[in-house]
Amino acid sequence: MFSTIRSFLPKPLRDEKTVIPVVRLQGTITTSGPLRSGLCLSSVAQPLEKAFSVKKAPAVALIINSPGGSPVQSRLIFKRIRDLATEKEKDVLVFVEDVAASGGYLISLAGDEIFVDPSSIVGSIGVVAAGFGFTELIDKIGVQRRVYTEGEKKVILDPFQPEVPEDIEYLKGLQQEIHETFVDLVKSRRGDVLNDDPDLFSGKFWTGRTAVQLGLVDAIGDVRSVLKERYGDKTEPRLFSAPRGLFGRKAGLGLDLSGRKLTEGLGEDMISAIENRALWMRYGL
Repeated sequence: MFSTIRSFLPKPLRDEKTVIPVVRLQGTITTSGPLRSGLCLSSVAQPLEKAFSVKKAPAVALIINSPGGSPVQSRLIFKRIRDLATEKEKDVLVFVEDVAASGGYLISLAGDEIFVDPSSIVGSIGVVAAGFGFTELIDKIGVQRRVYTEGEKKVILDPFQPEVPEDIEYLKGLQQEIHETFVDLVKSRRGDVLNDDPDLFSGKFWTGRTAVQLGLVDAIGDVRSVLKERYGDKTEPRLFSAPRGLFGRKAGLGLDLSGRKLTEGLGEDMISAIENRALWMRYGL
């Protein structure tokens, strides 16, 4: 009732606030799972949709803190943000916290402007594939590897078989294609401000302060300070988060909402959790 009455008051007496929706995109970029709390399109689609649907908001702010991960999920999230920004006619302001590297930086490219802390880690524009080789271990413990396939290349890069130079070259060809897609996206979004540093697309990463000089980001700034400076002291950042499922934090206690046993795939998810931790540690975090 009070809001209805306030709408009839003279503008100076309304004490209206400018609400800026904020969505936090944090974690490694991967597919979803019982022990995986990272980013994927399905986990961020709902809060993004709600944030961009705030009609009076002139912009949407994204807080990004990610060391990277899946190139596919990274690009899908990037595209959803840009599609919503075009559809809803809103500016997108990105604020990097600890790190926006690799896929995390790719997502940040969805911003019309990118702000960082001087000590943020930014960049790592490259592609990586890692694994282990177990051939000597198998020989030592006397295990025979038996694989039956239809298709001679079905088991290339099998960690239980010796490496084949031809297979490695094939993998590097795939990586080159993915890298080119990444580089093209960076140039399309920031080509007019990028520095001509020869290491820009080498996979190196930099502090936020240096990233400004390289043109990878726009300026030093934090979400509250920038929003209040741009939209006024009465600006209200409002966080939009994904809802927590009934069993979302109780892995191993029955079924999730799709009817799948939460214990299914836990071994794979535990390995993924270790890999994710290693990814964060690469940037000293």
